[in-house]
Amino acid sequence: MKVWIPHEAGLALLGELPPEITVEVAEQPEKLPSEPAGVRFWVPPFLSGGDAAAFLNELPDLEVVQLLSAGADAWVDRTPEGVTLCDARGVHDPSTAEWVVTAILTQLRSFPAFVRAQARREWAYGEVTPTDELTGKRVLIVGAGSIGTAVRDRLAPFGVSFTLVARTARPEQGVHSVDELPQLLPEADVVVVLVPLTERTRGLIDAKFLASMRDGALLVNAARGPVARTGDLTAELATGRLHAALDVTDPEPLPADHALWEMPNVLITPHVAGSVRGLLPRAYRLVGDQVRRFASGQPLINTVVDGY
Repeated sequence: MKVWIPHEAGLALLGELPPEITVEVAEQPEKLPSEPAGVRFWVPPFLSGGDAAAFLNELPDLEVVQLLSAGADAWVDRTPEGVTLCDARGVHDPSTAEWVVTAILTQLRSFPAFVRAQARREWAYGEVTPTDELTGKRVLIVGAGSIGTAVRDRLAPFGVSFTLVARTARPEQGVHSVDELPQLLPEADVVVVLVPLTERTRGLIDAKFLASMRDGALLVNAARGPVARTGDLTAELATGRLHAALDVTDPEPLPADHALWEMPNVLITPHVAGSVRGLLPRAYRLVGDQVRRFASGQPLINTVVDGY
C-alpha cells in the first residue's frame, strides 16, 4: 500500500508501520515521488485548499484523505465518492487555545498600544493605563468542540465565567444552542468563535451578531475568515464600539489597503494559530495511527460528516 505525506520530517514521526506500507514524500503535486497509481492514503500539505483538492482526480486508487488541518471546508464538496475524508481534530487544540488566550490578554491589557509606543520610544504609562483585565470577564465560546474545551480549560485559572455554544444544545453538559446567541451575546465581555466553516456558519458574524454584542466587548475569531461578513465586521469595528482579535480574514491574505489594518482596536495575525513547532510531531502521530488503522481494517477516527 502506498502512502503519500507532504513532509520529509514526517517519515521519522509516523512510528512503526506494517512492512507492506510504502511511504513517499509528495510535497506538492508538481513534484511527485512516483506515479499516482497505487496511492491509497494521501496526506495533503497543511492549509492546502482548492489547488491541492483538485489533485484528487489524479489519484485513481485513493481511499483516504487525511488532512493536517482541523477544518475541512476546502475538501468537503471535492472529495470523490468512496474516499474517506478525515480531519486533524485534536492536533491543533493546544496551539489554537494558546493563540486565543494570548490574543485575549494582548487586547485586554493593551499590548498593541504599548508596542506602538515602544516603536516611538515613548514611555506610555499615562497614555495607556489603566488597562482592562481578564479577571472576572464573562467569556462566550461559540464552538464547543475540542478546541473550545481547550480554550475553556486554559482560561479557567484567570477567574472568568463561561458560556459554551454548539450547533445543538447539550443541556446535560451546560452547552447552549447556536440559536440562543441573540440572548447570550449581550451578556458576554469576550466572544470567541471557533466553529468550522459550513454553509450554516458562513456569515455567522454579521451586522446583527455584532450589534448584539455589548459596548466594549472583544470578538476573537480563530475559526475561518468567511465565518464573518467582512463588510459588516469592518463597518462595526470602524465605530470603535467593539474590539477584535482576528487570526483569519476574508479574503486571505487581507489586502494591504484594507481598512482593518489601520484600526487601533483590531489585532490581526496571518492565520498562525496552528503554525507552531509542535505541529508536525502531533500531526504525524495522528497520521501514523490512521495508517495503521487503515492497513488493519479498523475504523478511522476524525472522519468528516456533514462538514464537521
